[in-house]
Amino acid sequence: MKKYNGHLIGNVEDGSIAQELNIEKGDYLLKINDEELEDVFDYQYLVQDEHLDVLIRKADGEEWLLDIDKDFDEDLGIEFENGLMDNYRRCSNSCIFCFIDQMPKGMRDTLYFKDDDSRLSFLQGNYVTLTNMSDKDIDRILKYHLSPINISFQTTNPELRCKMLGNRFAGEALKKVDRLCAPGTGIEINGQIVLCKGVNDGPELTRSITDLTKYIPNLQSVSVVPVGLSKYRDGLYPLEPFNKEDAQKVIDEIESWQKKVYKEHGIHFIHASDEWYFLAGRDFPEEERYDGYIQLENGVGMVRLLINEFEESMKIALSEHMDHIKGLKRHISFATGKLVYPCIKELVDRAVSVCPGLNTSVYEIINEFFGERITVSGLLTGQDIIKQLKGKELGDVLYLPENLLRSGEDYLLDDVTVGDIERELNVKVGIAKCDGHDLVSKLFDIPVDELF
Repeated sequence: MKKYNGHLIGNVEDGSIAQELNIEKGDYLLKINDEELEDVFDYQYLVQDEHLDVLIRKADGEEWLLDIDKDFDEDLGIEFENGLMDNYRRCSNSCIFCFIDQMPKGMRDTLYFKDDDSRLSFLQGNYVTLTNMSDKDIDRILKYHLSPINISFQTTNPELRCKMLGNRFAGEALKKVDRLCAPGTGIEINGQIVLCKGVNDGPELTRSITDLTKYIPNLQSVSVVPVGLSKYRDGLYPLEPFNKEDAQKVIDEIESWQKKVYKEHGIHFIHASDEWYFLAGRDFPEEERYDGYIQLENGVGMVRLLINEFEESMKIALSEHMDHIKGLKRHISFATGKLVYPCIKELVDRAVSVCPGLNTSVYEIINEFFGERITVSGLLTGQDIIKQLKGKELGDVLYLPENLLRSGEDYLLDDVTVGDIERELNVKVGIAKCDGHDLVSKLFDIPVDELF
């Protein structure tokens, strides 16, 4: 039997129940109400009781059994060294489109870790494939009502799914969706299809959308995103990039389904990511078609939201801050990825047209590190930014999009820091949020809370 060591406490909140009982950083939580805890969801479930018997092992090995009475919704004030309270589950697939397999050697180890953990889907919005999810995991999702869950479908053709995921159990894993979407579960799901040319597009995409509509209303949305192809694909499955005509066909298919599903269910359900509209050279859908931007984190509707927010803030700026704008004199610059560059350039030019004293440059950064087919800002590297902006007119501040930084850190994918960029380019670097309100704020030097 595996020895149970409990969970290491990383911090105790000031004024909390735990602090009052002299629970300390470095102690281990062993049991609550005589039950061992697998992860943070067991903890959150068990700690809701008004009466708790909490078993703690102190740093010196002494065990304390604490009898606690508290309010139903009152927490103990414990933070764990591992926020999940368990090891992350590693992906067991060998997907033909996996981006991690397309990364060069020599980057930091954490970038090569492939997770496929349903708990991270609930906590962080990660997409899971269901292939390493057991019946017990499904039971826990239903018991704790872990919702929403994000699922990477790719296709509903079982044989094709096995091929795409490189896992002979990938087709069978789709049956787990039936349990999650059974009547009365209340589990909400968002889906994703990574589209690969000549593999799961065309008739296969039609089949997948048809099958997935049967899971409405539990399945609230499905995004279709084009596969990302870096230049490091030697020895990998041969995949080709989509062209303009391909993108137009994908959009036509999706928009025809949106009309059909909306009539039957009142939601648009299936969504094309922004990349398809850029590639097809088409205007972005109106805001209403994004169903409240339910797939925003997956690149669906980001540009429409950016444009709408920019226009809202511009109206306020021009009506309430015109004297400030007329007297403004500043020189700033922006750098962004190839995909969104035309949109950012157009919006910045609109701001400059009403502010004669605003000298602004917008620079398109080509992704030489991963290859020119990678066009999103979030995968830009510091070395590309430095190389391509050396000697450019950058003004007093260079603004970079915040999505190229690792969460909570000041370094990019290649470990180049913001400070490194400032030093190499001899310019102050500012971080711009990926929204239109913040863009207007940065352009006109007006506090963002005055632009809503």
